[in-house]
Amino acid sequence: MHNTNLTMARILLSILLMHLSGTLIMCHAADPPKFPAILVFGDSTVDSGNNNYITTVLKSNHYPYGVEFINGTATGRFSDGRLVPDMLASSLGIKQQVPPFLDPSLSDNEIVTGVCFASAGSGLDDLTTKVSGVIPVSRQLEMFRQYISRLKGIVGEQEASKIINNGLILMSVGTNDFLFNFYDIPTRRSVFNYSISGYQDFLLQSLQGMIKEIHQLGGRKFGIAGLAPIGCIPLQISAKFKGQSNRSCVDDQNSDAVVYNSKLQKVLPEIQASLPGSKLAYINLHDPAVDMFNNPQKYGFVEIMKGCCGTGLIEMGPLCNKWTSQCKDRSKYLFWDAVHPSEAAYRPIAKIILDTVIPQLY
Repeated sequence: MHNTNLTMARILLSILLMHLSGTLIMCHAADPPKFPAILVFGDSTVDSGNNNYITTVLKSNHYPYGVEFINGTATGRFSDGRLVPDMLASSLGIKQQVPPFLDPSLSDNEIVTGVCFASAGSGLDDLTTKVSGVIPVSRQLEMFRQYISRLKGIVGEQEASKIINNGLILMSVGTNDFLFNFYDIPTRRSVFNYSISGYQDFLLQSLQGMIKEIHQLGGRKFGIAGLAPIGCIPLQISAKFKGQSNRSCVDDQNSDAVVYNSKLQKVLPEIQASLPGSKLAYINLHDPAVDMFNNPQKYGFVEIMKGCCGTGLIEMGPLCNKWTSQCKDRSKYLFWDAVHPSEAAYRPIAKIILDTVIPQLY
């Protein structure tokens, strides 16, 4: 009888150990992949505050920007709270926030785990930054070189190469080029006689050059964002339907974004094939954004056509300030100001990237 009980106990213990082992494997498999660093290039959708340290009117280092942060701290992010790179870094166990590269207090630890080179108002076209004075892509690449040099001084050349090779490189750029060079301020269209198709190709050539240069400097894993439906930005709607109460998205601008995204998706595999060891993943911002517009209740939104700050029709940057009124519940607004999404809108985007893009790069 004693031997039978002992045998049964051993069997039960074996079953339990097998179950626990399987559970541990499943938990491990569900963990998000880890990258040694996150490196961010682009515009206001990913700028964590570099514009704070340059001379430009395009700043958001003032109330009510950042009200979702502890103590309502305005960090220079063009939103009420965190941006997608912040959420990705936190989920991937890199760091909770992605610091701006130009911050003079940037620590060695922050350098090692990655930084942001992006600048609100920037674009792939150098003309995009001429009036605003923000950091063009060419300067962002120079900042990346400086980062690499400092990183080597901290961890050594071999470890620095490993961090760059395996780091997650995020790129979100292009919207400002269309807004400031083709639609609202038609410099490329009127002065240089670009068609929309020609300008799309021009920007994609610039993007390809940027990716190649980052690759030459050691970058290998790229997440590259397409365009959201530009014509649904409240400021663009206001420009189209001046003073009208019957507002809707600007269809031709949305169509242009769809074509650009299609071209981008086609060219990315070609770029990857030309760059040894590279992995390029397309970040689809368009379809999730369209779903938010078509099914706002699914995301808890009640307002999708204007921002939370002020009237929500034109305010952004310096026009969204401490004297400007705010909506009562920011979580119910797709847009924080007249151009930029709210933290509530960025959360589902970050989850989609974690679920669909990150696995392609790891």
